[in-house]
Amino acid sequence: MSVVAFPGQPGSVPDPATGMTTMVAVERFLDSLATVTTRVGYAETLARLTAVAGPAHPVDDLTPEHYAAVMDRWKTAAAATWNRHLSALCSFTTWAQRQDILATNPARRLERRKPARRGDRSIPRTRLETLFTDIGHALRERLLWRFLYDTAARAEEVLTLNVEDLDLEFRRARVVSKGGAIEYVHWATPTARLLPRLLTGRTTGPVFLADRRAPASGPRTPAAADIDPTTGRGRLSYPRAEYLFKTASAKLDPHRQGWTLHQLRHSALQHLAQAGRTTPELQAKSRHQHLASLGRYVRLGEETSARVTAEADPIQRRRPR
Repeated sequence: MSVVAFPGQPGSVPDPATGMTTMVAVERFLDSLATVTTRVGYAETLARLTAVAGPAHPVDDLTPEHYAAVMDRWKTAAAATWNRHLSALCSFTTWAQRQDILATNPARRLERRKPARRGDRSIPRTRLETLFTDIGHALRERLLWRFLYDTAARAEEVLTLNVEDLDLEFRRARVVSKGGAIEYVHWATPTARLLPRLLTGRTTGPVFLADRRAPASGPRTPAAADIDPTTGRGRLSYPRAEYLFKTASAKLDPHRQGWTLHQLRHSALQHLAQAGRTTPELQAKSRHQHLASLGRYVRLGEETSARVTAEADPIQRRRPR
């Protein structure tokens, strides 16, 4: 869909002394975010807002129509994707209102979507192994998918990793969690075998690189930390990584829709639970702050309930075998 621009009214170019453009406001908002993963996630949505409204459009003149045009790009997306982009707009709006540069709420007509309830969202191990070992897929993709499954980490955490964050000897990586805390994720032998092949001697820069060199100038120029100093290639983005995984997995998905990167995390936890790992062990692996959060990932079903009940039955335990 082509970008829809909403030109400002005559005389609406902001006064440098009092007004602020949308582009400047977006840049300042992103700079105010302490968590890298949040900043990266919001950047895509707000880049769309800047394109729709126009970089020089006064931020105080943003309207519900601008926001609706931004969200139109994701109107057919899953509820989680829609809600993620809407959260970015709402957070920007709240910040702008606190800065007294936006008087209204352009997001007031937009509503969060309720995700459809699903059963088991885990991916069967055999199909995952087919994906991980298919040399028809690029090394970068196979390593990323295996890395996410081995570590049960969030995709945002892994995509923001730099080579300096890796501890190859102890098979772990330092990540910034959702709350901003520094934590460690651990991988197994399959990931350990692939990592050196991807790095090929690199000691700095993003672990997972984009296919092309990053723009050297202009509004889309990434931060220096997001560029490999040797090749000039930028960091692989979440949307691109998600697209590649969905495309590659579509032929193995019975619904032919492809799977999401988040399902690799879910699958890892589900498979560990099925292997008999305890809830505290799963919490250590997933790094959830609250045990209750694991309920959305680990549901072992009626068969497990029946087995646990039978094993705890005192009458059954006393019966001779």
